[in-house]
Amino acid sequence: MYQPFLPRPNLRALLLAAMLSAACAPAAAGVLDEVPLPDISAVTDYRPKIPLRVYSADKVLIGEFGAERRDFVPIAKIPPLMKAAVLSIEDSRFYDHGGIDWIRALGAAKANLAALGGGYRQGGSTITMQVARNFFLSRDKTLPRKLTEVALAYKIEQALSKDQILEVYMNQIYLGQRSYGFASAARTYFGKPLESLSLAEYAMLAGLPQNPSRHNPVANPERAQGRQRVVLRRMFELGKISEAQYRRALAEPLRVRRDGGGPGAGAEYVAELARQAAHARFGQAAYEHGYTVSTSIHAAEQTAAHEAVRRNAIAYDRRHGYRGPEARITLPKPAEEREEAIAEALQKHPAVAGFTSAVVLSASPKRVRVATRDDDEIEIKGAGLAFAAPALSPAAKGGLRLAPGAVVRIVQSGKDGWAITQVPQVASAFVAIDAHTGSVRALVGGFDYGLQKLNHVTQAWRQPGSSIKPFVYSAALERGFFPGTTILDEPLDFSDEKAYANWAPRNDDGLFEGPVTIRHALTHSRNVPTVRMLRALDVDYAREHLGRFGFDMARHPSNLTLALGTGAVTPLQLAGAYAVLANGGYRVEPLLSMTIRDRDGKLLFESGKPRPLQERARVLDARNAFILDSMLRDVARVGTGAQASRLLNRSDLAGKTGTTSNAIDGWFAGYGGNVVAVSWMGYDEPRSLGSREFGSTLALPVWVDYMRVALASTPQRERTPPAGVVQAGGDWVYAEFAEPAPAAPEAVEAPVAQQLQ
Repeated sequence: MYQPFLPRPNLRALLLAAMLSAACAPAAAGVLDEVPLPDISAVTDYRPKIPLRVYSADKVLIGEFGAERRDFVPIAKIPPLMKAAVLSIEDSRFYDHGGIDWIRALGAAKANLAALGGGYRQGGSTITMQVARNFFLSRDKTLPRKLTEVALAYKIEQALSKDQILEVYMNQIYLGQRSYGFASAARTYFGKPLESLSLAEYAMLAGLPQNPSRHNPVANPERAQGRQRVVLRRMFELGKISEAQYRRALAEPLRVRRDGGGPGAGAEYVAELARQAAHARFGQAAYEHGYTVSTSIHAAEQTAAHEAVRRNAIAYDRRHGYRGPEARITLPKPAEEREEAIAEALQKHPAVAGFTSAVVLSASPKRVRVATRDDDEIEIKGAGLAFAAPALSPAAKGGLRLAPGAVVRIVQSGKDGWAITQVPQVASAFVAIDAHTGSVRALVGGFDYGLQKLNHVTQAWRQPGSSIKPFVYSAALERGFFPGTTILDEPLDFSDEKAYANWAPRNDDGLFEGPVTIRHALTHSRNVPTVRMLRALDVDYAREHLGRFGFDMARHPSNLTLALGTGAVTPLQLAGAYAVLANGGYRVEPLLSMTIRDRDGKLLFESGKPRPLQERARVLDARNAFILDSMLRDVARVGTGAQASRLLNRSDLAGKTGTTSNAIDGWFAGYGGNVVAVSWMGYDEPRSLGSREFGSTLALPVWVDYMRVALASTPQRERTPPAGVVQAGGDWVYAEFAEPAPAAPEAVEAPVAQQLQ
């Protein structure tokens, strides 16, 4: 049977240590009475700094703000094995000494004398001494500091019980990766609550206090494992665990979180909104008093939105080819100087969302060798070079060409391979809200928060393009037009109107289809018929109608270009407007709902509490919303957004694409079930996204990817026609305008009606 190595006790040394301990303690106490000491209320009235934490509606951590990452756990709730592991390695006689373990101190002194001859140095600090040092002292190894530490330890022991001291220690100690206390470290390194860890994991954490940087399992897994084995052996030697437990723990593979156990769900922009709200109300205390913010975000949907934005921004970027290296440096010949130059260059180009920066050491069409910030040299070949192949061609121009000194981005490809890539320059945004409450369900403000803090969902004012058209046609319905009304798709004559003398609106395909129905014009996003409709309605009337949906009309033109979306909206504002169509005509305020509570669970603040729709919030006739919905379902079924229904295999989706002039912006706004979602893509410094890019190629794929998750468990729902709408001429119309053969509405004068022909 395996027997651990147990050093043979030196009875003479132990006896001497005990005698010295008994003799030294009173003498030390007399000397230490003269040492000036700081007030220890920080320990006796322990109030740990606990960060602000932001959660999704389903209690997933999505944000954390504060200098110290900490979870306070009372000593009674700390698992016995965790305490045993810490005490075994840090202070095995903790409950027996009065603050100073003289036996251990003398043993450490003997070992340190031996270290002068090449042995290992040992520490003699007890847990109480460590508490004193962590709260009040530096780590300088001087006699005055050590005397103060010992005196403080005695004072702390007189003021607190042993359990209270251990509670402070286990919640205050720094354990690497911004983690303070063992509960926080459990989440950081293993992604689990403290009570769910195994013996092997407890031992790993217990090994951290000695040197959190050296024994950190993220930064130094080998050293961490070595320290863990020391802890396990010590626990076995002290009889805290059995041989079977010891063996199992040694053999257990540890799965350490490489991301440091931080917030998940890709919700950095959401967390920032919550942080701003908390700081505005509570100031610096928000980051230290353990406040929690619960938001209306759904974690699975947020993850889906985040991944969809990233995936499709990368796909767009790759469609438009490799741009070349981010920068170039000169590589010095001396090895040391070369390493310094590479390190300096890569520090200016930190990793972004999994895109690692590297400096090219050598390059050819068949292989590229690069150096990374970790001093690793990586060889890339085969499929890993495909994207950057044009830059490796002998004919590549100077700005594109990859050569030694080029700063590039690489990503892991496959099990062990790497590939050259690039960080997308295009911006993107996505937001989803509840159609009946306006509460935000998912929000992605950009490709990567670390790359850009601008929240495009709430802060980017962009032209909506054709996504504004449903609201123009909504205004037309109120004037007696209906989906079956015929409208002319032919060039407009502005010869008598100076304001438009130099303007000739065109369709995206450059063609004209002649007489078409309003339903067809919206389904296939025909520009000219929409302008013709607005011309018939009157711009001022249409502007007033659009204002009902929550648009800031000061940002929209007072001319016919309004029909083509030349104003400005944010994605969040557009989502709120589409919610009116989705919920049957009620205005809801799109916002991130949140509650803020203190560490004891007391409610401190609540915003955006969901409420049932009330009739006073109605801004649109239910009939109008129903008829618009029927047309937008055609858009998603057979029109410019047809891939939505096809890819999701649903017939209850409704929405509208939007592509601005020269493809500066790409949109898709729509809804399904009770979810309204808006997707946008464009450049922060506006420029064309490409002559072959449209809302259907840029934004709609993001929308589809999100809705696949959001509607996964939602059954299809058909809309019930409200009272007052009837079928006439093969399409829906308000009952008061229905006749055997619908005529031009009485509200429209003959000259205006003729303008539609």
